[in-house]
Amino acid sequence: MRQIYPPSITGKGSRYAAGGSVLDHAFGAGDQYTLGVEEEYMLLDSETFDLVQHIDTVLAAVTGHELEPRINAELMQSVLEVATPVCHTPADVAAQLRGLRSYVCETARGRGMRVGSAGTHPFSLFERQRITAKDRYRALVDQMQYIARRELIFGLHVHVAVDGPEKAIQVVNGLIAHLAELVALSANSPFWRGEPTGLHSSRHMVFAAFPRSGPPPRFLNYADYAEVIGQLERTGCIADYTHIWWDIRLHPRLGTIEIRICDAVTQLEDVVAITALCQALVKHYSERFDAGEEVPSFHRILTTENKWLAARYGLEAPVMDLVTGRRNRMPIAQMIRRTLKLAEPHARELGSEAELAGVAEILRRGNGADRQLRVFNANRDIVEVVREIAALTEVTTVAEPA
Repeated sequence: MRQIYPPSITGKGSRYAAGGSVLDHAFGAGDQYTLGVEEEYMLLDSETFDLVQHIDTVLAAVTGHELEPRINAELMQSVLEVATPVCHTPADVAAQLRGLRSYVCETARGRGMRVGSAGTHPFSLFERQRITAKDRYRALVDQMQYIARRELIFGLHVHVAVDGPEKAIQVVNGLIAHLAELVALSANSPFWRGEPTGLHSSRHMVFAAFPRSGPPPRFLNYADYAEVIGQLERTGCIADYTHIWWDIRLHPRLGTIEIRICDAVTQLEDVVAITALCQALVKHYSERFDAGEEVPSFHRILTTENKWLAARYGLEAPVMDLVTGRRNRMPIAQMIRRTLKLAEPHARELGSEAELAGVAEILRRGNGADRQLRVFNANRDIVEVVREIAALTEVTTVAEPA
């Protein structure tokens, strides 16, 4: 991923040594709870709605535009990534993404293409995609072979800044309990290779083949984290920590927690709602840490099980209630409503109450996978599913709060 925080912020960081490991970080170098959001889009043929290998055409078209630094290539030439600048509120994120979506959609249309945001393309085949001509991507494919060539998936990443490395570790530990909720809210990939998979998020199953993916381990502290990263780097397993693709990871150079678990989301208002939830939860666990309270964390086997259930069933998932330990499973929608009550006072203080309310709207009308399946079941036309994705990606007006 590209750096979305300016060098002026990341240049103020500290060095942390632990057991021979040194890991630079910028936690506390900027304002706490600032946001950065990355979206990965599909480049589509405007008539067939199949993927097209035209990222170079788009990048050439945006050269010299003020938004050029915010638009980039990804692993495959049919993928376009956009990244916001540093934002203070979800409303700022909405404004930035509205501008970015509008610009790239207009640019693509002028060249016979459309843009779509979803976790997978419903019918395109990974075998037909070309790898972007960058050393990082060539090296990735050389190392991972079929696993990397199969990675025709699209994600939404939310960065939230925190003001200390020890706090960041504990906030991540707290967020792990909410992985399944974020999967259910963002699930937007019920099709793979032209077939309904029976899953709400097929993207998670594809990406699970990657090493160093899935829920992160629970680290005791930043020294524990730095030692693990240092061991991987010293032995040549990874070039740096950005080759660790956990669902939530620290991004020390940016001073952020990066929440990477979400499918690419079609409707902008849903992206903004999920961003508001992420920011409010980071604030909740940050304040628990500041107050000296224990931040609860749970075994990776349990959080992985809940994540699987959410990817399979979406907002209908019956998940384990890890917080109370009750014997019976509970509907994930009920769990999300409980989390909303936890997040609402923090969103109020952050000025994002209206944006957070969008989570309840997702619960009311369903996630992106629900929408795709409704379109498909109406006429069994999978091309119509992609056409609908493109149309909704282009609808970039977010209602102003009352």
